[in-house]
Amino acid sequence: MSKKFSLHKGNEFDQSTLDREALARSPLLANASLESLEGLLEACPVRELDAGEILIQSNEPNKTLYLLLAGRLRVHLDSPKGRPLCLIEAGECVGELSVIDEKPTSAYVVADLRSRLLMVSQEIFWAMIGASHAVAANVLVMLTNRLRSSNSTVSESLRLQQVYKRHATVDDLTGLHNRRWLDNILRRQMMRSSMNQAPLSILMIDIDHFKRYNDRFGHLAGDHVLYAVAQTMLNGLRPTDMLARFGGEEFVVILPGTNINGAEIVAERIRKGVAEAVMMMSDESILPSVTISVGVAQMKPFMDFLGFLGAADSALYRAKASGRNRVCE
Repeated sequence: MSKKFSLHKGNEFDQSTLDREALARSPLLANASLESLEGLLEACPVRELDAGEILIQSNEPNKTLYLLLAGRLRVHLDSPKGRPLCLIEAGECVGELSVIDEKPTSAYVVADLRSRLLMVSQEIFWAMIGASHAVAANVLVMLTNRLRSSNSTVSESLRLQQVYKRHATVDDLTGLHNRRWLDNILRRQMMRSSMNQAPLSILMIDIDHFKRYNDRFGHLAGDHVLYAVAQTMLNGLRPTDMLARFGGEEFVVILPGTNINGAEIVAERIRKGVAEAVMMMSDESILPSVTISVGVAQMKPFMDFLGFLGAADSALYRAKASGRNRVCE
């Protein structure tokens, strides 16, 4: 529903005082003389919306700037039923970008409360800019603020993408890379090793009797041990080595450019480091120590991904079957 707007008291909506207050605090009309724009403003219809009514549809032509006189609007990017991007309060405008660049709208605008809007056509909008230097300056400020807001939204989106990507490839408990990352990077390392005819070895590692440890000392203690073991192993590796949590209490180390003999040296170093490490809770109370068993395998010609992991897993089984706390190939 729309009717003509009037700055004079006693119009048919009897809200001229409310309208003047909204106009006075509008960013579009800040420092502008309402009297000098009175004829243009009174040529603008007024539209009323019920709560939930859609004012602007996304991706449609729009040649009207809407100045909110009363009520509240919400802006949605993907769906008018989704989470709003922002709220528009009395005195603020919507639709100005599509009025200026004459491109389809990029968002949905919905009445959050029952609302009353001044409909400024494209022709009147440009006439207001021509009639008032203050309006022209305000439009520049509004566009600058909109640009800054868009840049902030993009920056936040990129930050969230980085966070989500990290969560997809990093184990929250230990801070190590996870199984998804391991599967991808190991395949790439195998391909690189084959192309360069360089050795590649892996270590499959298991914390000895970890289920028994959890049952006896509790899962909180077990979590601290997992973290401590991960950090101890990291300290025993070279910068080019890569460590990932394979799952549960199992870990895998990728050793580029390393043959079976070099891999056994690395494995023995980290096995000894874990056996000698002091396990501590966050309150600095000492936990019983743990040991690890390590299976070592070097990639052979024409060996595939699962075969490579299987070779290391078989070596780990031999280490556990022969008494644990040892390295086997």
